[in-house]
Amino acid sequence: MTITILNEELTVCKVADYEGIDLSNPYIFIGSTDEEKSLVCPTRLVPDNTVERDDGWRGFRIEGTLDFSLIGILAEISRILADGGIGIFAISTFNTDYILTKSENFERAIALLKTAGYSV
Repeated sequence: MTITILNEELTVCKVADYEGIDLSNPYIFIGSTDEEKSLVCPTRLVPDNTVERDDGWRGFRIEGTLDFSLIGILAEISRILADGGIGIFAISTFNTDYILTKSENFERAIALLKTAGYSV
């Protein structure tokens, strides 16, 4: 399986609302619940209406379109990184999954995945 490194530093935010967020930019992920409005975006694009933020994330994408019948891909990557003591922030889209780690753990995460047989 192939993973592709995202060439953006990312920030995980809680925002007051989604006004002013340009959804045409790549790597904009939003989530809205009855308790919060969350945003993951390139650090350079963090909006002014951010209530809380956590900077210093890096990410990669699992390449290809993952059929919904595929089981365990995210679980396996999570296990490899958890066994290495690396926490993750996972984001799923219709096509695939994105995995974020803190910047200080990113190179080690990639090395662990390469050792496990993933192509980067």
